[in-house]
Amino acid sequence: MASHRTRLRRLISQASNDSSSARLCRRRPNTCCFCCLTVGNEDRHDCSKTPSIISQMESLQTHEESEILSLEEVTAWSQSFEQLLKNPTGRKILTEFLQSEHSDENILFWLACEKLKQEDDKATITEMAKSIYLDYISILSPKEVSIDANVRETVNKNMVMPTADMFDEAQMQIYALMHRDSYPRFLNSPMYKSLLQNATASGNALDSKL
Repeated sequence: MASHRTRLRRLISQASNDSSSARLCRRRPNTCCFCCLTVGNEDRHDCSKTPSIISQMESLQTHEESEILSLEEVTAWSQSFEQLLKNPTGRKILTEFLQSEHSDENILFWLACEKLKQEDDKATITEMAKSIYLDYISILSPKEVSIDANVRETVNKNMVMPTADMFDEAQMQIYALMHRDSYPRFLNSPMYKSLLQNATASGNALDSKL
C-alpha cells in the first residue's frame, strides 16, 4: 500500500503541465491497437464546443432539489481529490461538470476500472475489459484517454488474458492527470462555488435556529 501511494504521488508530481492535451482530438500514429480491425472510426470529439454554464447550473439545481449537501461534505471535496472521488454525490457532480466541458473520458474510464475491480466472474471480467479497451484505450475511440506508450503496450498484452486489475497502471496515470487538471478546474467552476455557497447558507440558517 505504501509503495502504491508513493508511486501515485510521483505520477501526480510528474504530470505534464500541458495535460489539457488529454482533451484534444488526436490520434497517435504507429501505435498498436487491439481492435483496429473491429472498431469503426465514425465519431470524434467536437473540440469546438465550450462548457455550458447554463447546463452546469441546471444540473446543480437538480442536485439541490434532490438532496441536501452539508458544508462539511462540500468543503472536504476541496481539501482532497480522493475524498471527492470516494463520495458518490461528489463523483456524480464531478462527472456532470466534466460532461459539460466535453472532457469526461478520464472520469468515465476511472469509474469503469473501479467497477471492473469489483467483478469476480471470469467471463464478465473478459467482457468488461474488452468494453473498457474499446471505449477508452483504442486509438480509434472518440473517448481515448491519454496514457504513455509503455502502459498502453502492457494493456495490449494483457488483453490476451484479461484480469480485474489489468488497467491499474493506466488508471493511476489517469488519476494523476485528473488530480492535476480536472480537479482544479472543478474547484474553480461556478458549479462548485455555488454548491459551497449554498451549503454555507444552509449551515448558517440551521445554526440560527438552534
